[in-house]
Amino acid sequence: MATQSLVESKLNPADAIYDFVLPAGEPWIYEVKAGQTLRIVDLEGNQAVDTFFFNAHDYEDRYSAIDTITAQRNIYLTTGTRLLTINGNVLMTITADTCGRHDTLGGACAQESNMVRYAIEKRYMHACRNSFLKAMIGWGRGLEKRDLSHNVNFFMNVPVTPEGRLTFEDGISEPGKYVELRADMDTLVVISNCPQLNNPCNAYNPTPVRLLIWDSVS
Repeated sequence: MATQSLVESKLNPADAIYDFVLPAGEPWIYEVKAGQTLRIVDLEGNQAVDTFFFNAHDYEDRYSAIDTITAQRNIYLTTGTRLLTINGNVLMTITADTCGRHDTLGGACAQESNMVRYAIEKRYMHACRNSFLKAMIGWGRGLEKRDLSHNVNFFMNVPVTPEGRLTFEDGISEPGKYVELRADMDTLVVISNCPQLNNPCNAYNPTPVRLLIWDSVS
């Protein structure tokens, strides 16, 4: 279940058509066209990058952790993983990964979960579900709170105990580690660069990430 597949990319950042540094705690939304490749770089290490995916032509057809895990028979994501929708469509495929393992079970932090997990006064701290919602509403194409569903937590370390419980542990990423995804279809990607300060997913210190996109390579 914990198999890792470390593969470096051959893509040159100088050839990217898009290059953006996303500050800690901020959202990002972008349509990645079929054939294009998205790279997410953990600039300072141990930063969790919560990410949502939609079929760009049918927002009801969104990323499904259940179908993705079932299809690959692995609870962790790494090189070769195909991200599936609830209708069984392949959104993106991980084509390179220098971290080795990514979570899709832990979900996204919310004000409610901060309150329950940590303390009542944590309720007013910013959370990933807020960032997702901010990006989706700002997109202005009908996405709203009801569209929040499964997500991937890139670079986040969420081991599963023998009893089937989840634990949130120190990350296994380091500065400069990255994951790269090729779009198999036009895919709307929504990111919350996690602001979490209450557990070690961000080493208690949220940091920026770099986002690059390359056009299709023949």
